[in-house]
Amino acid sequence: MSTTENAIASAEAHSAHNYHPLPVVVATADGAWMTDVEGRRYLDMLAGYSALNFGHGNRRLLDAARAQLERVTLTSRAFHHDRFAEFCTRLAELCGMEMVLPMNTGAEAVETAVKTARKWGYRVKGVPDGMAKVIVAADNFHGRTTTVISFSTDPEARADFGPYTPGFEIVPYGDLTAMREAMTENTVAVLIEPIQGEAGVLVPPPGYLAGVRELTRERNVLFVADEIQSGLGRTGKTFACEHEGVVPDMYLLGKALGGGVVPVSAVVSSAAVLGVYRPGEHGSTFGGNPLACAVALEVIDMLGTGEYQQRAAELGDHLHRELGLLVGGGAVRAVRGRGLWAGVDIDPELGTGREISERLMERRVLVKDTHGSTIRIAPPLVIGKEDLDWGLEQLREVLRG
Repeated sequence: MSTTENAIASAEAHSAHNYHPLPVVVATADGAWMTDVEGRRYLDMLAGYSALNFGHGNRRLLDAARAQLERVTLTSRAFHHDRFAEFCTRLAELCGMEMVLPMNTGAEAVETAVKTARKWGYRVKGVPDGMAKVIVAADNFHGRTTTVISFSTDPEARADFGPYTPGFEIVPYGDLTAMREAMTENTVAVLIEPIQGEAGVLVPPPGYLAGVRELTRERNVLFVADEIQSGLGRTGKTFACEHEGVVPDMYLLGKALGGGVVPVSAVVSSAAVLGVYRPGEHGSTFGGNPLACAVALEVIDMLGTGEYQQRAAELGDHLHRELGLLVGGGAVRAVRGRGLWAGVDIDPELGTGREISERLMERRVLVKDTHGSTIRIAPPLVIGKEDLDWGLEQLREVLRG
């Protein structure tokens, strides 16, 4: 057996089969490129679902992490540490908000947002105890905890994990009329992705986010934007909501906030919302730890230049122009997305999304499939135009058969 085969066989024997990775075993990575245990190089066109917006092995992020590793990595929130205040202040400023509640993973941020919205509903809005409702969109992906999968419409995410957490109303994505009809006096929040990633990079109809903002403000309901994958530069702006000039009541951030170095997530909102918490009501041992704060502060600095947002916008325009040329020729049925993020619907007769991904892997390009014959393209924002074009050429070759 090859080194790759041995590694995969060992993983299959000793790890739960909750993922179905492509048969490549990565050993090193730099920028937009990864090298496997056999020495073969691959162009990363997934970027860890946007966790690696700034590329693999980014020097600034690694230097920030190394410097902090020599000082202190964890105190728990039982004590203050000297990176915490600056992290919260700078992230709040980046978001145009007032307060930050740091966690570790995206799913934790979503869980925290649900708890926050409910507490706000009881303490501030006056919803009767135990009656709070949160409206979500069909085909959402907000994580895999028991509560989060309770409002998923994906059978794979839900099956065999009940009983499910009540308190959620599911409406079609992009349908403002359905959202309005679902709202009651007990509705405390609308939780949506500004662009649905796992569903195939679905961009809502023009005016949808602005309509959600107007409706939630009118009905005294919190607008919670899950920007864990769409935020921090991916779409060509710091936040995907900005494409419609919308500021939600609450941002949920993660993935790229840790630069692909450490897990960092956060709920960012106003003092009127996050101020409902009292000591002991919510927490996390690792949330807001010194190492996470140090790396995230460097991410915030990098985003502050606007360089990465501009790269995503310019290269994203190029990406969508090139992908658009493939539509109508029989091989590609539709292309969606924004910035350096695209969902590509392949003609099912050419293969499933998994099969297309495997063929691209053979040509040294790594992408990930989602429902049916859709593949997702989301390279690191640091990718060069020549590398991006080379990756797109490999896709054309695969589609030619």
